[in-house]
Amino acid sequence: MPTWEDVVRLASELPEAEASTWYRTPALKVAGKGFARLRTEAEGGLVVLCGLDEKAALLDSGDAAFFTTAHYDGYGSIIVDLERVDVDQLRELLEDAWRLKAPRRLTT
Repeated sequence: MPTWEDVVRLASELPEAEASTWYRTPALKVAGKGFARLRTEAEGGLVVLCGLDEKAALLDSGDAAFFTTAHYDGYGSIIVDLERVDVDQLRELLEDAWRLKAPRRLTT
């Protein structure tokens, strides 16, 4: 089961990714832009930015590691249950989220 420290370690493999805060919660940013944050809300989880198509596919997969709340309806992000997610899949999600916010100079 990955912890927040594991999430930060995975993100540290990405250029200029840094641990920070976002909405007063622990978060990951690149170039000052958030791409993931640890939720302190009742449901918990890690919010990770993604495309709407990817979000739909993850939710439709039936994998209990992925969920959403009404607050995120229509928004490109998925909530990841760290107690259930596969580390390799988490790494891929973080990289994809990083690419959504990273400056072009870092992604080419």
